[in-house]
Amino acid sequence: MPANDSLTREELVHIAIEVSKNAVAPHSCFHVGAALETDDGTIFTGCNVESDSYGLTICAERVALTKALSEGARSFNRIAIIGIQHGGDGKPLIQKDATQFSVESHSGLGPCGACRQLLWDHCRDIEVIGGTPEGEVGRVWRLAELLPAAFQIGD
Repeated sequence: MPANDSLTREELVHIAIEVSKNAVAPHSCFHVGAALETDDGTIFTGCNVESDSYGLTICAERVALTKALSEGARSFNRIAIIGIQHGGDGKPLIQKDATQFSVESHSGLGPCGACRQLLWDHCRDIEVIGGTPEGEVGRVWRLAELLPAAFQIGD
């Protein structure tokens, strides 16, 4: 997505919600979207893509980051992440279902450990916005808060 005129956090969350609709999540039914912003305001998006071989599943954050890196982006500002639980019918769950994995919608979703490391490797201490399924900003962190004493070679 081309550079923008400084999106708000909420607008970035809404972009993540839109791309989460493209998730391929037949196993977890948990649709995740990510919107990664470069320093010049360009937005790269990604959604989770699950595999029958669970280890091959790729997270939304890594899809967005890989797209950005493959297009030559190297300097990043922030990332918004959203996760929305869906039912077996493919529709977002309105109420929590005790048989499904869910997160407190008001808290916002953070990246998994593997995504935290890869984001650190290429983005360092960017802002991480955990959006809610309702399109609100649930939580905001610095990546260093989510990955203290990060593994890194050099610098």
